[in-house]
Amino acid sequence: MSEAVSRRTAIRLLGAAGAVLGATGCVPQVPPRAGARTAARASAAGATARPGAGARVDALLERLTLEEKTALLHGAVDPSPLGQAGYVPGVPRLGIPPLRLADGPAGVRVARPATALPAPVMLASAFDPALARAYGRVIGREGRALGQDVLLSPMANLIRTPYAGRNFETYSEDPRLTADLVAEVVRGIQDEGLIATVKHFALNNQEKGRDTIDAVATEQTLHETELRGFEAAVAAGAGSVMGAYNKVNGTYACENKPLLNELLRGRWGFDGWVMSDWQATHSTVAAVTAGLDMEMPAGTHFGEPLREAVRAGSVPEHAVDLAVRRVLSTMDRFGLLEASPAPRPSRDPAAGAEVARRVAVAGAVLLRNEKGALPLTGAAARSLAVIGPTGQVPFVSGGGSAHVVPDRDRAVSPLAAIRTRAGKGAEVRQALGEDLYGRPLPAGLLTPAAALDDQVVDAGKEHHYEGAFTLREADEWTLLVHYSGKRPDVRLDGEEVFPVQQGVAEYFAGGLLGAAPDGLTVRRRTLALAPGTHRLTVGAHGGDRGARFRLRHTTRASRAADVAEAVRVAAAAHSVVLFAYEDATEGADRTGLGLPGGQARLIEAVAAANPRTTVVLNTSSSTAMPWLARTAAVLQMYYPGQEGARATADVLFGDADPGGRLTQTFPADERATPVGADPVRYPGVGGRQEYGEGVHVGHRWYDAERVAPLFPFGHGLSYTTWQYEKLTVRPRGTGLRVEFTVRNTGRRAGTDVAQVYLGPSPDLTLDQPVRALAGYRRIDLAPGRSQRVAVDLDARTLSSWDPGPHAWVVGTGRREVWVGRSSRELPLRAAAVVRAAGR
Repeated sequence: MSEAVSRRTAIRLLGAAGAVLGATGCVPQVPPRAGARTAARASAAGATARPGAGARVDALLERLTLEEKTALLHGAVDPSPLGQAGYVPGVPRLGIPPLRLADGPAGVRVARPATALPAPVMLASAFDPALARAYGRVIGREGRALGQDVLLSPMANLIRTPYAGRNFETYSEDPRLTADLVAEVVRGIQDEGLIATVKHFALNNQEKGRDTIDAVATEQTLHETELRGFEAAVAAGAGSVMGAYNKVNGTYACENKPLLNELLRGRWGFDGWVMSDWQATHSTVAAVTAGLDMEMPAGTHFGEPLREAVRAGSVPEHAVDLAVRRVLSTMDRFGLLEASPAPRPSRDPAAGAEVARRVAVAGAVLLRNEKGALPLTGAAARSLAVIGPTGQVPFVSGGGSAHVVPDRDRAVSPLAAIRTRAGKGAEVRQALGEDLYGRPLPAGLLTPAAALDDQVVDAGKEHHYEGAFTLREADEWTLLVHYSGKRPDVRLDGEEVFPVQQGVAEYFAGGLLGAAPDGLTVRRRTLALAPGTHRLTVGAHGGDRGARFRLRHTTRASRAADVAEAVRVAAAAHSVVLFAYEDATEGADRTGLGLPGGQARLIEAVAAANPRTTVVLNTSSSTAMPWLARTAAVLQMYYPGQEGARATADVLFGDADPGGRLTQTFPADERATPVGADPVRYPGVGGRQEYGEGVHVGHRWYDAERVAPLFPFGHGLSYTTWQYEKLTVRPRGTGLRVEFTVRNTGRRAGTDVAQVYLGPSPDLTLDQPVRALAGYRRIDLAPGRSQRVAVDLDARTLSSWDPGPHAWVVGTGRREVWVGRSSRELPLRAAAVVRAAGR
């Protein structure tokens, strides 16, 4: 045996090995190890292993009929719906209760109001695992209080491409940070007795083609990037895992045996149940035998087809029993099979609001701040202009399954929060800048004349209009329809204006643009109209309960007038706070990184009129900023939840230091990203997508390719100044101890996030990052104070995944360590020698 091989064998990390999952998806058989971990993980996750649980589940399995067993393995229609995403009927005759499953990345999405927390990407920006646990506990308590048993959260997929429509629902481009935070959110949710479902397993990093795309990644890439968050969730005791829509290395994730049985259960010891994403099940026999336990939201494959497969012998009944056992055992672990289950708690909206505000402040990222433009003090705080449509209305959350409706009295507009904070004597002007909801069609425009701005259609009745209008010159219109009930049919020159499939668009509506201030659903479409006469028809049906609708529009002239008014208001104020937005949602990727609509022109015009302009971004992910140099400050607030306006005011006026740091790199050029201009990497070619960047995800790619970003991973400014000094790195056990001093050298109390990065091992021939995030510490210091910080790098942190022995192996030799405030601001550098175990 060579020295290299013997060293690998000696330093293989016990308990840290993941499954082999190569480009072919083939893996060796690994015996399950779930039982040894059950008690420890249950305790860590806030649920306890119950005496006699195995015997109780055994007894239930003996009494269940085949039909009853399969009914526990797929969703159904809830006879008493609470507005949740899914429902699994129980077996009343045996005391097995139903399960209600709610969406919940940023709060519990049901028919009733709930605490709308900041988007997970904003939580992640705080770099604070303890805060992540508190975040999870708010959702866990509210889920239980709102009648739910299972939460479809957290989302552990990495931010791989800036175009992905759900980047705001997840945490980071960095595997280490994602793993840390996902684990604590799971623990927080389950501390309160709600079952967490980590999703979407795995490689579901985009919405475009998500139902069919084949995501292809090497074994090392998988283990060192995407899988780390899921592994951490399993170690934290997650009760359920949701399989993704896409294929992984040639096989759909929900019938992928290497993923489900060999990796998730065999290597990681997961003993909960695996459910499909909604309509992500593609087979009966293949899915059951691969390890899928539950089909959602119905029983297309796991209902009668599964029973027929058992009767025909193509699926052994013990495979069904095993799936049922996983579901029942998890229910029992959370006390759901008790004769007298624990009473559900009541909601605590005040406590939820406090955490929501704390997260929004902690995750606020100050990207730019020239000449001390922020915080707003003195004349800047007494004479303000608030500009932008999202300054006028609360922008709480993104769209799709992450959209949460808060209590009516909680969410206020940024304008209201700024006016309250500015206080009496301050002059706070306002201008819209851009009309999101449109103006009524002029009374004299239509022939025959019609009032289409606020129509009520009684139940069972229909409303029909057919007419025309004439334009003297070409124009660009945005047509908008606001409605309740079924979407009206609007046609212009015979073409349907809003052709999106009924039902799909309603669910995936954006968090801001998808609804008018009065709650009506909104659809919009921009069209280039030629001069001449245009035919317009509108048809609406009142349905069973009646309906309302209004047809509105904006034009080139109305948009120019909005910008001109914003410029006038900006010029009259000492300082400007301009709110810019992007309304991302599940179901669609972004088409570009620039701000939508005419917002770039608005920012440039306002900043030209008043150079003391701060731009507040309510956006989902990295944003292109061709206007950046014209602004005084830029504050990234993502989707800040119900307390977002108050938190924004806290940061703008300096009541709190902006404590957030970027968890994703903002590119300077859309073509220069880890997926770049290579369609094979994104969005895929011929249904196949290759993770060609390998282990170089996110900031690692920028370092490897020496590409300068617009803003680097970990970037974020403070209202005070910081100094890093006295770095030491020395061996400690099987890892390294990194120590350094952080000093607040400014005149204000502040928050910083110290970041530790690790260089590659010279002794490994594996692909390794130039620098990988190895640790971090969030620090609060008074002016003039300092703190000695210690960050331990364990053996896992020092390791790479080696596809030869299919294990984590420690990278020995001289390892460099950098410390600083971002991945590109690293003033401290030192090295230490890592030795193999026993040497």
